[in-house]
Amino acid sequence: MSKQKIAILGAGPSGLAQLRAFEAARRAGVQDLPEIVCYEKQSDIGGMWNYTWRTGLDKNGEPVHGSMYRYLWSNGPKECLEFADYSFDEHFGRAIPSYPPRAVLKDYIMGRIDKQAIFKYIRFECPVRWVTYDEGTEKFTVTVMNHQTGEQETNEFDHVVVATGHFSTPNMPYFEGVEQFPGRVLHAHDFRDALEFKDQNVLLIGASYSAEDIGSQCHKYGAKSVTISYRSNPIGFDWPQGMEERPLLAHFEGNTGYFADGSSKQFDAIIMCTGYLFHFPFLPDELRLQTHNCLYPDNLYKGVFFQNNPKLIYLGMQDQYFTFNMFDAQAWYARDVMLGKIALPEADERRQHMQQWLSRHEALAGCHAAIDFQASYIRDLNNETDYPEFAVEKQADLLKEWLQHKQENIMGFRENAYRSTVTGTMASKLPARWLDIKDDSLESFMSLDFVENKSFDKVD
Repeated sequence: MSKQKIAILGAGPSGLAQLRAFEAARRAGVQDLPEIVCYEKQSDIGGMWNYTWRTGLDKNGEPVHGSMYRYLWSNGPKECLEFADYSFDEHFGRAIPSYPPRAVLKDYIMGRIDKQAIFKYIRFECPVRWVTYDEGTEKFTVTVMNHQTGEQETNEFDHVVVATGHFSTPNMPYFEGVEQFPGRVLHAHDFRDALEFKDQNVLLIGASYSAEDIGSQCHKYGAKSVTISYRSNPIGFDWPQGMEERPLLAHFEGNTGYFADGSSKQFDAIIMCTGYLFHFPFLPDELRLQTHNCLYPDNLYKGVFFQNNPKLIYLGMQDQYFTFNMFDAQAWYARDVMLGKIALPEADERRQHMQQWLSRHEALAGCHAAIDFQASYIRDLNNETDYPEFAVEKQADLLKEWLQHKQENIMGFRENAYRSTVTGTMASKLPARWLDIKDDSLESFMSLDFVENKSFDKVD
């Protein structure tokens, strides 16, 4: 019997989680592991965490994947995305604050990757062009464009893991008159540097995390005013002077935006914080997940296995309160199915299982219930694998604290500290207000004089 072959599409956090899962099995002494090929469009691992100045197209003429901007800080506690098998303590050797900047978080993510072990699986600058499945051979055919050789490649696989993410193809709505707007119009996907909007009146359309955070960034780096336009409900925080919310934009006349409540205002720039599309141009209809951004997409058994063909695996396709450790939970479970340690039930039983979760999902009311729902989903996966324990229910409690802290002070919530559920270490505190720390490079951040929480000693 020939060795199984597995294709992983993408080497961002989800794809790396899948590689790490197989590497963990190898280290545990599992024999006859499948042959793995990971195709990555970019020239480095990290997916969305790779910051690039490029927008539009990359150097190979491919759509730029990254939506990362220069001054991004974690907008949720690091304690809720901590890897169970690689703690922040292990990486940094000391307590750091709960809300690190982009470069610090990326350093942590990369720290657990044994590049020598992982890189041998990855083929860089190889965007996937097309995937098909043959019912007769029960194999997938994957065609990629190898930009390093300048040629297309085709290979056959027993399983395909789609780990391409779903926050890279902008949803760009139209508003009457926007084509005559004299200033910059862009999607959050192309936002790179808040300093570009210093001394400007900025309009953000959308009322979710992108608007909340990009609006805060623009305020922090000197925008004259920030207006957030919401479709259904305002975000509702106690915004600082110079920031406000208004109902949905109706239309533009020149540089003046008119809103649904009859008010108007002049703007220098428009940033569409209007979300992303699930976009899999490399998949035929019968293999393509069709969903919207939610906590439990339909047609994914265990949130992972495509119902029409469970040899096709989708990682990280949920809306996310939890991130890295949820991807790990999915990847470990998917690995054990691919290795034959866990047997998938028949289609009818899979559908019944999905329906139970979909019914629970439909009945959710409020953010706290949604957080508990995702925590119980992760627990359901972890109960069946050897992924290390990380107290996901305690992390859910931290996420509820995080929501409260944002309500109390949207510009200062990053100054709070939380205890790691993995090591018991209490985070240190920032030595100054988040608004006043303008240089957030790795070197600058790690040289700050963090305030130790001496009353909270590390617990065993």
